[in-house]
Amino acid sequence: MVAFKGVWTQSFWKAVSAEFVGTFVFVLLGLGSTISWASADNSQPADLVLISLCFGYGIVTMVHCFGHISGAHINPAVTIALVCARKITLAKSVFYITAQCLGAIFGAGLLYLITPTDITGNLGVTIINERLSIGHGLLIELIITFQLVFTIFASCDPQNKDRLPALAIGISVAFGHLFAINYTGASMNPARSLGPAVIMWKWENHWIYWIGPFIGAISAGAVYEYIYCPDNEFKQHLKEALKKAKQKTKGKYIEVDDDRSPVDTDDFVLKPGSIHVIDIEQGEGKKRKDSASEILSTV
Repeated sequence: MVAFKGVWTQSFWKAVSAEFVGTFVFVLLGLGSTISWASADNSQPADLVLISLCFGYGIVTMVHCFGHISGAHINPAVTIALVCARKITLAKSVFYITAQCLGAIFGAGLLYLITPTDITGNLGVTIINERLSIGHGLLIELIITFQLVFTIFASCDPQNKDRLPALAIGISVAFGHLFAINYTGASMNPARSLGPAVIMWKWENHWIYWIGPFIGAISAGAVYEYIYCPDNEFKQHLKEALKKAKQKTKGKYIEVDDDRSPVDTDDFVLKPGSIHVIDIEQGEGKKRKDSASEILSTV
């Protein structure tokens, strides 16, 4: 249960609900921009600039609204990258990713219900260009997700004094879309691809929209955190932990003294209730003492 420390708090569930609402709105409005109303049979493709700006502005808005509540990940790949960078615990990331996926499915589902069936098309399902191989599609998703997550780490770094996180991240999303829509549909976000895939039940090469973004996101986090802007405190702590591990080896088990709480590394502050340890023997002794005092008082 240590891994779930800080989960059972009101602040955390507000954060989880923020991830659901943020992803819901982002997917609903973003996918709506992919629908072409110019022709009844949806044969004319939507404007690529319109789609790119809609997704980009959508992220700017959601980060501004929910950044101080949940961090506004709105993307399972971003959450996984933050787990690897020790910004959020693995247990909490499970709730985040679940909320993001459900938000995307509900957003795509609502869009399907409110859109006339004759212009629905494929509802923005991400598909690899027929001229590309699966390997090319995987590489494209890896690259555009790398630049997105690297931007997130850089724009949210306290060392960056000229940072505007919401705007920088939104431009990064639009940047990736302008480049990659014609290649892979420019997902960069497994939840964004999952929503319309579930509603339209189209799963062709869907796995690359998970593997590519995950690899790109983890690589971006690692490159930023351990090469360009390394966390010296974390490195020193790691060295001390390894040193103690060598000194306190007992058989095949290793004991490491670590007074850092897993909650300390979260990207938002959670304060779980304190755990009080009760000394049973002292409690019983106090009861006996109180009983004796009562007896003496009655004599």
